[in-house]
Amino acid sequence: MACLLEAPLRISVLSEVTATSRHYVDRLFDPDPQKVLQGVIDMKNAVIGNNKQKANLIVLGAVPRLLYLLQQSSSSQQLRTECAVVLGSLAMGTENNIKSLVDCHIIPTLLQGLLCPDLIFTEACLRCLRTVFISPVTPVQLLYTDPTVIPHLMSLLSNSQRTQEYITQIFSHCCKTPEHQTVLFNHGAIQNIAPLLISASYKVRMQALKCFSVLAYENTQVSMTLVNVLVDGEQLTQVFVKMMQRDQPVEMQLTAAKCLTYMCRAGAIRTDDSCVVLKTLPCLVRMCSKEHLLEERVEGAETLAYLMEPDVELQRIASTTDHLVAMLADYFKYPSSVSAITDIKRLDHDLKHAHELRQAAFKLYASLGSNDEDIRKKITETENMMDRIVSGLSESSIKVRLAAVRCLHSLSRSVQQLRTSFHDHAVWKPLMKLLQNAPDEVLVMASSTLCNLLLEFSPSKEPILESGVIELLCSLTQSESPALRVNGIWALMNMAFQADQKVKVEIVRCLGTEQLFRLLSDPDANVLMKTLGLLRNLLSTRPHIDQIMSSHGTQIMQAVTLILEAEHSIEVKEQTLCILANIADGNTAKELIMTNDDMLQKVKYYMGHSNVKLQLAATFCVSNLIWNEEDGSQDRQDKLREMGFVDVLHKLTQSTDPNLSDRWARATNTEQKITLVLNSQTFSDVVFCPCQGEDSVAAVPSMTTVGSDPLLPA
Repeated sequence: MACLLEAPLRISVLSEVTATSRHYVDRLFDPDPQKVLQGVIDMKNAVIGNNKQKANLIVLGAVPRLLYLLQQSSSSQQLRTECAVVLGSLAMGTENNIKSLVDCHIIPTLLQGLLCPDLIFTEACLRCLRTVFISPVTPVQLLYTDPTVIPHLMSLLSNSQRTQEYITQIFSHCCKTPEHQTVLFNHGAIQNIAPLLISASYKVRMQALKCFSVLAYENTQVSMTLVNVLVDGEQLTQVFVKMMQRDQPVEMQLTAAKCLTYMCRAGAIRTDDSCVVLKTLPCLVRMCSKEHLLEERVEGAETLAYLMEPDVELQRIASTTDHLVAMLADYFKYPSSVSAITDIKRLDHDLKHAHELRQAAFKLYASLGSNDEDIRKKITETENMMDRIVSGLSESSIKVRLAAVRCLHSLSRSVQQLRTSFHDHAVWKPLMKLLQNAPDEVLVMASSTLCNLLLEFSPSKEPILESGVIELLCSLTQSESPALRVNGIWALMNMAFQADQKVKVEIVRCLGTEQLFRLLSDPDANVLMKTLGLLRNLLSTRPHIDQIMSSHGTQIMQAVTLILEAEHSIEVKEQTLCILANIADGNTAKELIMTNDDMLQKVKYYMGHSNVKLQLAATFCVSNLIWNEEDGSQDRQDKLREMGFVDVLHKLTQSTDPNLSDRWARATNTEQKITLVLNSQTFSDVVFCPCQGEDSVAAVPSMTTVGSDPLLPA
């Protein structure tokens, strides 16, 4: 295969090709081996630090010839080694150079070269492979194509410090997926690399540490194994703790903290373990201080956010450590006009990457405020914080926008913030703008936040409704992404809670009955649950219930029947029975149940079900059907008595569950006849949209409140 640079670069460099460059390539074809060797040595000296010369030689075809000479058994060992060195130098040029080398099949050629017993040649091949593989344009899968490569690399680890450094660096850059982790784990990566953590060479220790960080990331098997590893008689976790000490290089402290963070998140170390609370967390907080380099502050903040994301106690500890909340405010001011940076290159670098600091700060604020109300208050009271979030929602960097909306979502789980900061800064306006045109990952988080802004007690609900949001949310329910369908229907569900008839009619009109019933058969359980929640909220208050059931009663009853007959979870069936109880509260709608003997039999069946939640939901349905102050109540009571509901009710009075026994004990008169005189109830549903990965928790209906209360965070 020809080794060519991309067209624009090829045209520019061809005009610069000189006779000298051609001379280097021509000498590679000399019949005298000594002249060839000298030509390769001269080429090596010519390309050092000269990207233009490297590009010239690649265009002139030097790479295929160098690879040919490297593979020939007739070539001297010195010539083969010098060829590998030159190829490594060419690889240190531009990304286009790397692409050209990969196109020339440099990787399989060098891997084959590792079979040679000569150590100097092996090191030269590994050095070149390391340079090629650490480039972002190199397909890492090329390392795993031949199943014999990884075990052979493991066998070379003991050859020298250089082989240890290069191989572990290759592993750490090429371990990108769970499959890669498994391959390395199965070929003894932990046993072979662990001893390198106490190597005399800092470079070897550092690369070994990086290897463990990528191996442990989101991998329970690896993390559980690492906990039990001993290095020179000492537990591996304690080796990592020593590497986090202040007298160690920052790079080592940070990477060791990442290893322990990943092991903790994988469940191998408890969150209250001293190595996490007293060592890892303080180390990561320390990395956020302004005395560190930009990239160190970014990595420290993002790792800390990941460490404490699921644990409220770690969030509370972090929020009071070294004034972290206030410290993060500096991330938005960097570099300032009075920056102490005197290195012009460093200043230029930081100016180009300052957005990464803002992204990291938003991520860490989001993690800090995901559970605790006091921490959220502290965050929003940090100078100009809400203004910074609003600005972040419109930044050019997609990663900053995503982090900003994630932070907003975390804060939106607070009733107090919804009523104050969110209202004062009209955050719904930039959020709505963001929803108009955003990638799916941003859209998922933005729509989750919108769910919370549409809660009944949120002052933002009315202006959002007036902005025409219903159509947008209905379009989300048609997305191919389950997360977007869930959020679209969830927001509509919250919007419909205690809404007036106009809003409910508009939801039904815009969503369309076909789409509504399509969602009721959605394969995603979360979509189904939220669609049932929407239907439950639409069917609340008698006029609304009767109006909707008069138009769509047949389809709704069919959907209820299908769900109750199918294999669904207890939660889905409970929600469906709650809908049925709401229908039973309608003045005319209840006749759709009373005239459907099959449905009544289903209600009776669930009253005798082994699950208390289903029993209670079914009893509310019966309660609403036979409320004795309504017209026709006697006829309905007589029919239920004829269908055998009396026996089921007597069993319920004997229930050991206090909710059921008390409810039905009060439902039976002294003549042991069923009057079933109960306060008529209508089920309603509204819940907070939880953070990604959390499940909503439906409140168990009580005697006084039927349905789900708002899901307030802890």
